[in-house]
Amino acid sequence: MFTAFTLGIEEEYMVLDPTTRELKSHEQKIVEQAHKVIKDQVKAEFHQAVVEVGTQICANISEAREDVALLRRTIAQIAGDLGFSIGASGTHPFSKWEKQLITDHPRYFEIVNEMQDAARSNLIFGLHVHVGMENREMALHIANSARYFLPHIFALSTNSPFWEGRNTGFKSFRTKVFDKFPRTGIPDYFASIEEYDNYIKLLVKTNCIDNAKKVWWDLRVHPFFNTVEFRVCDIPLTVEETITVAGLFQAVCAKIYKLRMQNLNFIIYNRALINENKWRASRYGIDGHLIDFGKEIEVNTRALIYELLDFVDDVVDELDSRPVIQNTIHLLENGTGADRQLQVYAETGDMVAVTDFIQSQFLV
Repeated sequence: MFTAFTLGIEEEYMVLDPTTRELKSHEQKIVEQAHKVIKDQVKAEFHQAVVEVGTQICANISEAREDVALLRRTIAQIAGDLGFSIGASGTHPFSKWEKQLITDHPRYFEIVNEMQDAARSNLIFGLHVHVGMENREMALHIANSARYFLPHIFALSTNSPFWEGRNTGFKSFRTKVFDKFPRTGIPDYFASIEEYDNYIKLLVKTNCIDNAKKVWWDLRVHPFFNTVEFRVCDIPLTVEETITVAGLFQAVCAKIYKLRMQNLNFIIYNRALINENKWRASRYGIDGHLIDFGKEIEVNTRALIYELLDFVDDVVDELDSRPVIQNTIHLLENGTGADRQLQVYAETGDMVAVTDFIQSQFLV
């Protein structure tokens, strides 16, 4: 039933100076060398201290794990040979955006010209998960329903507690940085794919955007591929955490599809309500409370994530992802990337030690 739910995973990595642990421009040397090995699976990003990679289209979660692990190993090896280090965190613990160079490309200069300091300061690192769909109509149906689960899975990915040398008090400060951009956050409900397409056409017609990729929501029906793209998460510290998050997104899509095939629908909640949960997830990660909209009460976030695991339980075997989904329990017990970064800082009081920890987890 679920053969359409292929996976594609994009990750953004920090390029680091091994001596100072500061972010460092690699002048696209890593990208140039990686192109020889992994072709178009690597590309430059807006800031010169960022490398972005993307998997092939993966038939299942096992293929996705192999590809993510290969990409991380490849980039780490090439970076090391060139005298750099690599890490995965939603924000760098102490580097300042004001010192970072923008990649020399007309598209990026255009964004800076329009967004100004909102763009220059957007020194953040995310995870994007694409789940394949049989058509765009089904993609929109699934996206509408999947919005509800964004805060739950985002809470598991929180991995950016520090910003420019400060403990921000947030488990994901990355989302607060990105909020300065337009067309971000939880998307609205769209009643049909025609309504969605008309929204995009209006933005293009009125010169708000020149193409649909400049809609940067936490979740979108991809403008060019038959996928639902989940964009809400921080880049996780480890391979296993990335795969766990990707497996959860895939399972949510499959479950909503299964309900649709049984003429059942998941309740559609208002964007404003889901935003309340997203804010709580960014602030507290898995240690806070989210709102259970059905019961109209606060519920421990961990308890709601266990409910999510129950919700998808009847699809994970067909997806062959049960072991991956079970890793969620390990995360709930041992803490997210943000929790572990904060633990290192509590023990050492040293942002360099935190950065060393981030590097040490890259190939785990």
